[in-house]
Amino acid sequence: MIGSALVTGAHGFVGTPLCNLLLKSDWRLVAAHRRVSSPPLLAGTKQEFLPLSAEPRRWLDVLQSIDCVVHLAANVHRMGREAALDASFNSVNVEGTRFVAEQCARAGVKRLVFLSSIKVNGEGNNYTAYRAEDPPDPQDAYARSKLAAETAVRNVCETAGVEFVIIRSPLVYGPGVRANFRSLLKIVELGVPLPLGSIDNRRSLVGVENLVSFIETCMTHPNATGRVWLISDGDDLSTTGLMRKMSRLMQRPDRLFAFPPRWLRRLGKIAGLDAQMGRLCDSLMIDATPAHQDLGWRPTVSVDEELALTVEAFKAERNR
Repeated sequence: MIGSALVTGAHGFVGTPLCNLLLKSDWRLVAAHRRVSSPPLLAGTKQEFLPLSAEPRRWLDVLQSIDCVVHLAANVHRMGREAALDASFNSVNVEGTRFVAEQCARAGVKRLVFLSSIKVNGEGNNYTAYRAEDPPDPQDAYARSKLAAETAVRNVCETAGVEFVIIRSPLVYGPGVRANFRSLLKIVELGVPLPLGSIDNRRSLVGVENLVSFIETCMTHPNATGRVWLISDGDDLSTTGLMRKMSRLMQRPDRLFAFPPRWLRRLGKIAGLDAQMGRLCDSLMIDATPAHQDLGWRPTVSVDEELALTVEAFKAERNR
């Protein structure tokens, strides 16, 4: 057994495969959830209801025997006016993260691993890969909240002598993926003609299996602490290339036709979909070289392998 770990957001898209991986590696594991109702049991884990920013005594009791906390719980996909979004994200992503870091400090937890987002660096739009040391440039309420949460983790942990690791991931995909990536899967499944055949961008992605593998590395590696890490699959794709891969895996006709990206952007602006069109047309690349050189980490699955698993799970769900 390597040690004991607590994972917040343990029943989420990233949390579930992370817990499964840690159990295979013989970690003694506590799966934390913040809902009053009990979520489905994760076999081999101890379940604990631990609300963010509340019941510090309960947190202290649970954390007394924990070596490492992985903080995944967050508000991610929200719609609404910017002021309301700032308040929503601040409550959970910033103050909730600060609270978790403070409880780790009180309980004497050795290491805290925090999952942030590449959106802290910015939204891309050129062919220069982001590096961890680049100046932050958050563009929306979610990204601002993640940057503020990183600052809270750093301040609390440095003051208390708790080791910390910050991981900024790009778009995560894999079996059970939701939000924008699932929307692309639905579009490809329909096989409708789309004007996306001329997009020559590059987007860094990370498969969920690669992400949880990297998280596990950061839980114990001595070189991981006190730093921000950028992570990706290492195989940057264009939107056109990604959708063609999806089409082949779904055995659907590839009906992408050429249309100037500049016109797509104009149409997106007219329709009030600037951000969505930007994610389709712009590049967002990550330099994950330090993770390879300093931590000796390499992706465990290829893009094609993770995409195949993603499509297979999507089709199975649709068939049910």
